[in-house]
Amino acid sequence: MGSVATGIVIVVLGVASLISSYANRRLASPPLAIINRWLRWISFSGAIAWLTAYIGWSSRPFWVLFATAFLLWLLLETIYNWLAIAALSQSPVPLFPKFSINTTGEEWPAISRIINVRDWLRKNGYKPVQPLLADIGNGIQLRVSVYQDPEAKLRVQVLFIPINAAAVTVCFSVASETESGMRYITDNLFLPFGGFYPENWSVERRPWIRRLDKLVRRHLRRIEKAGEVMVPWESDPLEDLNEQQRDLDRLNTELGFLYPPHLRDENGKMTFEGRYRVWKEVWMLNYLGRPYRY
Repeated sequence: MGSVATGIVIVVLGVASLISSYANRRLASPPLAIINRWLRWISFSGAIAWLTAYIGWSSRPFWVLFATAFLLWLLLETIYNWLAIAALSQSPVPLFPKFSINTTGEEWPAISRIINVRDWLRKNGYKPVQPLLADIGNGIQLRVSVYQDPEAKLRVQVLFIPINAAAVTVCFSVASETESGMRYITDNLFLPFGGFYPENWSVERRPWIRRLDKLVRRHLRRIEKAGEVMVPWESDPLEDLNEQQRDLDRLNTELGFLYPPHLRDENGKMTFEGRYRVWKEVWMLNYLGRPYRY
């Protein structure tokens, strides 16, 4: 492939990256964000390699220049992600925020793809239980609408996650308790966690599954495959969710993911090991759309 043809391909990839980035500002689609990151990485590497060869700064083969630029982007983004995680650790933003009742009631964004989720819930007999919210800092609130199926064996959390001032994305978490005392959770959250879960939790994260009906089917297959029997939920969603947050904070402090509370003002919330675990999961979610398997 000639240098001009190579340059044209790189320009096309760069334009595609810009278009996907602009589209995702409105759509707030995790899969589209992953595609955009790959396009941006490849087009950057290709552009640096092409310019270096075209201007004559190096006589090395194009693939060597491309690989060098590819690794340069890897280094730059690694530094950026590490600094961002360190800033989060030092910030007042809670890792396990406390929820409260949303006194304004359910506030579903007037977006057709999100309204379709509410219609599916109603059509399949799911009843709203509680609208909740949590303050995650800087005036940003995480809103959650909790639903249950007619038998109260499936509890669905619909999470409205603000991406920027103009876009919000919706994620789901499906949870069940079983006769054996296990708690099964299947979600499509794309945010990194990196911490530890209690031993009686079985958590599976599927960021690529964006439809609630598919996520529910996946959740039911997991429980059926495990030979478990679901039992109705008896706990109040607000109390249960806040208890989960306290348990996760305590467990991750005991296992070394978080510093003890009295050391957090000086060292931040996450230990070095905790930051490293989050860093690995950021990479996995950003470029493969799957959490890191520990």
